[in-house]
Formats: sequence, C-alpha cells, structure tokens
Amino acid sequence: MMHTVELLEAAISLARSSGFVVRQDWFGGFSAGACEFQGRRWMFIDLALSPREQLEQVAEGLRGIVHVPQGEVPPQLHAMLNSRKAA
Repeated sequence: MMHTVELLEAAISLARSSGFVVRQDWFGGFSAGACEFQGRRWMFIDLALSPREQLEQVAEGLRGIVHVPQGEVPPQLHAMLNSRKAA
C-alpha cells in the first residue's frame, strides 16, 4: 500500500505526462484544481492543504479527462481516478 505522498507524486507525474502544466504554490486554502486557458491545461495545487487534500485536488482534476489503463499507475490511484466523488 502506497503512502499518500507517494500517491500524490504519482498523480502529479500523471498530470504532467497528460499535458498539464503543474503549478504548486500557496493559494491559502482557496479553490485550486484543473482548468484550461491559453490553449493549455493547468493544474494548480494548493500547498496550504494537507497531502491528502492535494491528492484529492489532482485526482478531481484528472477524473474524467484522463483515461488511464489499469497497470499504468498504482492501483490506489487508478481507483481514485475511476470513482465518482461522493455527493
């Protein structure tokens, strides 16, 4: 079982390899995540959040945008990307 920080690193790597420009910075707990502007996809990760919350931000940004075949990422990350966020 991977630790949260390792899963976060795998998710960030996946975002980069999927064409996202990743920016990690202190956004003060305000909304961050994925967006597209100037013809590029961006992933903003708020360093004010815990690693678990950062991982959830990245997974939410990738969910539905990036299709990842099983075996290409850790099983826990694959499950996060293929699950629906609880309402």
